Amino acid sequence: MTAPQDPSSEPTPAPEPALDAGPDGGTHESAATGTDTTLTAEAGAAAPDGAPAPDAKAPKQRSAAKGALEWILVIGGAVLLAIIVKAVLLQAFYIPSASMYPTLQKGDRVLVNKLSYKLHDVNRGDVVVFEKPPSEVATDIPDLIKRVVGLPGESIVIEGGHVYIDGQLLDEPYLPDGVTTSADASTLHCTREAPCVVPEGDVWVMGDNRNDSKDSRYFGPIDEKSIVGRAFVLVWPLNRIGLL
Repeated sequence: MTAPQDPSSEPTPAPEPALDAGPDGGTHESAATGTDTTLTAEAGAAAPDGAPAPDAKAPKQRSAAKGALEWILVIGGAVLLAIIVKAVLLQAFYIPSASMYPTLQKGDRVLVNKLSYKLHDVNRGDVVVFEKPPSEVATDIPDLIKRVVGLPGESIVIEGGHVYIDGQLLDEPYLPDGVTTSADASTLHCTREAPCVVPEGDVWVMGDNRNDSKDSRYFGPIDEKSIVGRAFVLVWPLNRIGLL
């Protein structure tokens, strides 16, 4: 008679590896833990039937369009900034004559600060750019550049090669040695008997090249409102860059 076998002594069959369904409906062995494994398609793998193939050029096209848009915005912003700066802050001017020699020479370029006289008064000795006076019809140059010599309310006398302001000799360190000022051939002679008086709101300007400058000795004082701004720095040529 055979003794009944202990159920616990029966060999236990080894568990089969867990399976999960692949994207094509087939089966793949999972990890040893029996958990499901997520499968990712490798680059270059064929797309499932009926699905459109990915367009490899699309990301590059989007990147190129984005780059072009960025450049358009940068260039547009730079142009807008330049327009604002020129209209309100700074403007470059070309020197077309030798009337300010030797301070400025023909062909030089200067920067003009347009805000200067919105913040403070015009000062003697300033080099200013101003609109051509209406009486100056012989030139088509719209703007002139000269140095401020006389201020509102002052009397100007030109005598013996020198300039006198309210009876006092004017010190002009910006003029080279030997340069003299004459009004003999000009429209306004500014003598002691008949000095040239600068009206309120006007200034008297002259070029540093006194013998080759058509200035207030010819067209009289200029209205301060006609001043475009103060030339404060010479920017060209490079070997002569400096403040004025």
